[in-house]
Amino acid sequence: MTTTPAPSLAERKRRLVADELTRAALGLFAEHGFDAVTVDEIAASTGMSKRTFFRYFASKEDVVVRFLAEMGDGMRAELAARPAEERPSTALRNTVWAAIDACAGHADQTLRVVQLILGTPALHARFLERQAQWREELAAELAARLGLDLAAGLYPRLAAGTALTAFDVVLQQWSTSDGTADPAALTDQAFAAIAPALDAPAR
Repeated sequence: MTTTPAPSLAERKRRLVADELTRAALGLFAEHGFDAVTVDEIAASTGMSKRTFFRYFASKEDVVVRFLAEMGDGMRAELAARPAEERPSTALRNTVWAAIDACAGHADQTLRVVQLILGTPALHARFLERQAQWREELAAELAARLGLDLAAGLYPRLAAGTALTAFDVVLQQWSTSDGTADPAALTDQAFAAIAPALDAPAR
């Protein structure tokens, strides 16, 4: 069994600084709007310099990309950890729910960020770009779970794409309701609708 080496002290410090900049930037974006916030303001809110910001991020958009990358990493890890005997619909439902719950569980912090991403064309485009990457990662994991050939078959990518469409719809509904809709109920409804297609290979 391969053990992942622990991050070095320098790497841990780097992550802490990046986390602090990310929290500050997302908070400012949510409060004032993406276009209204400058890099100078993000840096100043953390007591750091603009030069420090650019050591961690190439642009304001990259702060949001980091947030999205962490969301995708969480989904991939969740699918990999699901019990092997679970039906695809159950495994994918729990995979998607892990990301939605991470947002809804900290609604005061993340609802405005989600609304910002979905409502800002440049950020929404980045969100869709990331989802294309997530689809490939989830498809590869699903193929491995089911013993399917990712290159030869359509099912893994179709299933991953369908699950991510459900993710999109639930996030949109939750966002539009200003956080009042029950995200767990929305997720259950979405996957109840698509489960027969997702579970076709398991029959």
